[in-house]
Amino acid sequence: MPAPVLDFWFDFASTYSYLAAMRIGPLAERADVRVRFRPFLLGPIFKAQGWTTSPFNLYPAKGRNMWRDLERSCADLQLAFRRPDPFPQNSLLAARVALAGLDQTWGEGFCRALFCAEFADGCRIDDAAAIGNILAKLKIDSEPALAAAQSDDIKTRLRAQTDEAQRLGLFGAPSFTTADGELFWGNDRLEPALRWATGAPISTAAEPS
Repeated sequence: MPAPVLDFWFDFASTYSYLAAMRIGPLAERADVRVRFRPFLLGPIFKAQGWTTSPFNLYPAKGRNMWRDLERSCADLQLAFRRPDPFPQNSLLAARVALAGLDQTWGEGFCRALFCAEFADGCRIDDAAAIGNILAKLKIDSEPALAAAQSDDIKTRLRAQTDEAQRLGLFGAPSFTTADGELFWGNDRLEPALRWATGAPISTAAEPS
């Protein structure tokens, strides 16, 4: 029997997607679930809701709580954390490069490395030079990777993937969707999403973040 599949939807500008990206591999391996990394853009989804930026910027109290919660969560998970500036950053090029990498063997590693560069090291991720540095650290030739990211095929696929996210009802990141159409939103819903994907019962007890 093939392993069940869980789609992991994320935007590189999303704070909690950093946590999910760093956790999902070992958890999915233990659950025997195959994860598909699905980068998309939150910008069009926020725009459809009348937002011009992240809700964490639009609602200062929400933003202050999020940053403190992220600090606590990273400490619990023993993940480095440094608040990026500016926030949010334009994640368009990063998402395109990720799609190009996911066609090859280095996509998931690139996604994790980029999240670490942004949220562990506080680096910018919104231009070709910054992404080139990340690729170089992974020993990936940046020139063909960046060229592939600018191809019409990758641009079309990212638009299609973002459109698909909207059709599925995604309104934030990280989100997880199962083969039977269930949608789970948030880093703290990762474990229930994995259990649902395997057909295991989901406990009503609170999950740790």
